[in-house]
Amino acid sequence: MMAAAAAERSATAALLSIGQVLAKLTPEFPNLTSSKLRYLEEQGIVAPQRTPSGYRKFSPQDVERLRLGLVLQRDHYLPLSVIREHLDEVDANGGERLPLPTSIHPTARSFTRADLLAAAGAAPQLLNDAISIGLMQASEMYDEHAVALLRAFVALDRHGIEPRHLRAVKQSADRDADLVDQALTPLMRRADPRSRARAGELGPELAGRLDEVRGIFVRQALERILP
Repeated sequence: MMAAAAAERSATAALLSIGQVLAKLTPEFPNLTSSKLRYLEEQGIVAPQRTPSGYRKFSPQDVERLRLGLVLQRDHYLPLSVIREHLDEVDANGGERLPLPTSIHPTARSFTRADLLAAAGAAPQLLNDAISIGLMQASEMYDEHAVALLRAFVALDRHGIEPRHLRAVKQSADRDADLVDQALTPLMRRADPRSRARAGELGPELAGRLDEVRGIFVRQALERILP
């Protein structure tokens, strides 16, 4: 029993705080910050343990997973979704390094109008309304983003929230995109690939933070409205 307790203490002692992880990795990745570490956690790149007080604790395996993910992002310009899938495959293979994905862009599926309606479970008029208002673009073929968007419209429509009610949401999203574009302009003006890769990395992160802020504002407003 004493041996088991000692082993548990040893395992706990091997865990690292965010500050210790940064100390290990920032010499190799100077742009790494605690905010980016948290974002990488949100994107499934790493899943640290939590103490009863809520503090993140990283194992040596977490640190190696982070290091490999950051290398793939910095040197190969892979999007985080592809990096996450690759890291999961590495973990499933016992940590053994695997060949890099042959393409950084997964094969995209295309949908005809009929396929789109079927996949989203939408009535034709709902799609027509979304297009006429400018929430979606009419096209011969649609992608998976269109399916997800139309599914959301279907779910909202069931509760009386029609496409015409979402004009302001679209306008707000356009303003958010403008904010992100302004923030990334200094990086995009540089010609080196690393700066452009950094802009590609920061764009989704900033968009995610804006979504987080909007969600908090909506929840706060609902708390004032709902009993």
